[in-house]
Amino acid sequence: MKRIFGTSLRGSLGMVATLSIAAGAVHAADEPDTRTLSELRSDLDSRKTTSVELVEAFTRRIEAIDRNGPQLRSVIAINPDALKQARALDKELQTKGPRGPLHGIPVLLKDNIESADPMPTTAGSLALIGNLTKRDAPIAANLRAAGAVILGKTNLSEWANFRSSSSTSGWSAVGGLTKNPHVLDRTPCGSSAGSGAAIAAALAPVAVGTETDGSIICPSAMNGIVGLKPTLGLLSGKHIIPIAHSQDTAGPMTTNVKDAALLLAALVGDAPACDPPSAGCAKSDYTKGLVPTALNGKRIGVLRFEPGRTSYVTPVYERALNHLKDGGATLIEIKLPQLDGLGEAETLVLHAEFKADLNAYLTGSPAKIPVRSLEQLIEFNKRTPAELALFNQDTFEKANGMPPLSDAKYLTARADGKRLAGVEGILKMLAEHQLDLIVAPSTGVAPRVDTINGTRSPGSFTSLPAVAGYPHLTVPMGELKGLPLGMSFIGAPWSEDVLLAAGYAFEQRAKARITPKFLPSVEGQERAFAPAVPSP
Repeated sequence: MKRIFGTSLRGSLGMVATLSIAAGAVHAADEPDTRTLSELRSDLDSRKTTSVELVEAFTRRIEAIDRNGPQLRSVIAINPDALKQARALDKELQTKGPRGPLHGIPVLLKDNIESADPMPTTAGSLALIGNLTKRDAPIAANLRAAGAVILGKTNLSEWANFRSSSSTSGWSAVGGLTKNPHVLDRTPCGSSAGSGAAIAAALAPVAVGTETDGSIICPSAMNGIVGLKPTLGLLSGKHIIPIAHSQDTAGPMTTNVKDAALLLAALVGDAPACDPPSAGCAKSDYTKGLVPTALNGKRIGVLRFEPGRTSYVTPVYERALNHLKDGGATLIEIKLPQLDGLGEAETLVLHAEFKADLNAYLTGSPAKIPVRSLEQLIEFNKRTPAELALFNQDTFEKANGMPPLSDAKYLTARADGKRLAGVEGILKMLAEHQLDLIVAPSTGVAPRVDTINGTRSPGSFTSLPAVAGYPHLTVPMGELKGLPLGMSFIGAPWSEDVLLAAGYAFEQRAKARITPKFLPSVEGQERAFAPAVPSP
């Protein structure tokens, strides 16, 4: 169990360990490596750097920034085999050339995604600290086949934020509380908190997150990076600790749109798990449409928050919309259809599928795991004070009381949710206004961490694409007092290429991504955001 990060509560939560490379002073890590995948590919191919050097440099930075200094706690484990993988890939590069864009590139995986490396897959739970399955999830296998180095695992909201209705986003009993690198007392959002914070802080070139409803989009937006939730079925969910198969998917989290496109292609691999296989959903190259003129002639529907809610987003959003117009897009103001019952349907489906899907996963886990069902997991948490130190497990208990997936209420709710969010939601808006895609503010600014009341959402537009299973991209659109804001690009199923192209063209115009400053708080930092006053 070495190299699993613990929390600041050393005695109660344990699991404190160190990385293989010693830390220096607070900011003694190498300068942040902000090279894109294309730049890294060029430098690797020209021998200006090596995969070994990248692994060593990012590991040093993780130790200095994540475990020391600001103590982001975004990385939950470092792969002991990362350097060995890097050496082999460097040798292969010299003798055979690159396998593709990700050859020799370090990648972080959210810690609910299995890999065959000597790291457990814990979902942040102390119940799974022995979950060494020695197998790759198909998406991890695809990354490995593409030549990526599995650098480590990222912290997450425990059980992908599906344990309590008043949870603290970004906290897990194994990894502690992940901080937002822009403002340290603000939430990084969840559940892919570690992936979002790590990429924003340049702890790796790219990372993989997972989403059920908002868990890629929200941490990407609040950490000021690019995140893509693909169409359900584009990526295999096998050997990923589940919430609900009707909505769960992995996806890329990167600093820029092109890197998201490159990482998506690697995750898809040569044999995509598309549903149905004849849908033509996978593309061999998601970068083909990434040109600055991609917005020209596009009809884009514009969604807005309700008047008065998160009004501070409005001026940032208006500037972002102007970039779309300047790029040649036609903007059409639209409103969400009346979708009564969608929230209730999603809630029932998630709780019912969580019980069934998690029980199936735990049944097949290694023998040393102390739990084999959701019911046993609930009892384990009751016996483990560190698990319930911040919030309870009412969501677990509600899910444990759900009927089987053959139940008529579940089947009706699942059909209703897909119909309301998809056919009567996104597809209806696209068809009625003859739209190519829809945009919206991804969410509000990151709220302050609250370990008593739990994290409160400032609002988002994640539920429709999540329930429908349609793609959703977020791209940085601006900031408020050092806190990032993202713009969402939402489309029809299998339209990842359309969203990536639009997002890329917007990104090139907006240039809105900001570098984290590790501010302790927004409060008391007014001078940092005040305009410069010339000397008399």
